[in-house]
Amino acid sequence: MNKTHPQRNGDVATWGSTKSLSEEKGCCRPCSVRTGCTQRCVCISAVALLILAATVGLAVALGLWPRAPVTRFCAASNNRTGFLCDDRATCIPASQVCDRASNCRNGEDEQEQLCGDLPHSLPGYLVFRCSNPKYWVYADKRCDGMNNCGDCSDEMGSSAACPLCRSDWWSCSPVLYEYCSCIPRRLCRDGIQHCLDWSDEYVCTP
Repeated sequence: MNKTHPQRNGDVATWGSTKSLSEEKGCCRPCSVRTGCTQRCVCISAVALLILAATVGLAVALGLWPRAPVTRFCAASNNRTGFLCDDRATCIPASQVCDRASNCRNGEDEQEQLCGDLPHSLPGYLVFRCSNPKYWVYADKRCDGMNNCGDCSDEMGSSAACPLCRSDWWSCSPVLYEYCSCIPRRLCRDGIQHCLDWSDEYVCTP
């Protein structure tokens, strides 16, 4: 009686194939380009890839594998300079970085590497240098209408490049030192002089 063997189905040999051991080993070098590769070979390759992925993931978690540089610059509310958290969705104002309060979920805005030597440890885009080199302010405080540098260089200086007063501010030479070239319109006609020319009381409307 003639002995028959199961037919091969595509590139996968069915159970009972008479391939030799040497042929079986050869099919896995490489598995993806040699014909006659068995399901066992595919399974072994998949397990090897999983082990490799787990090893790389552990190395990254332990800091043994270099991380790709993370771009943290973002635009916060009112288009102010911001800091992007690890979730890649939360953008906090620059002035909330290193303020001793974790504003990002994982606390990356308060890390020692970032806050250890202010302002030198901060990325340049988070810092605005006043005309007096001894002073600096967070970049989101530039052009906010307030005299944060103490000499108005963050509002009127050439490096600040601020636009004209916004519609909700009144342009004048303020009396109060906290403002520079504009005052909030909410201060107009409040019975108190805020502009040298009194325009906040006789011309400006809230």
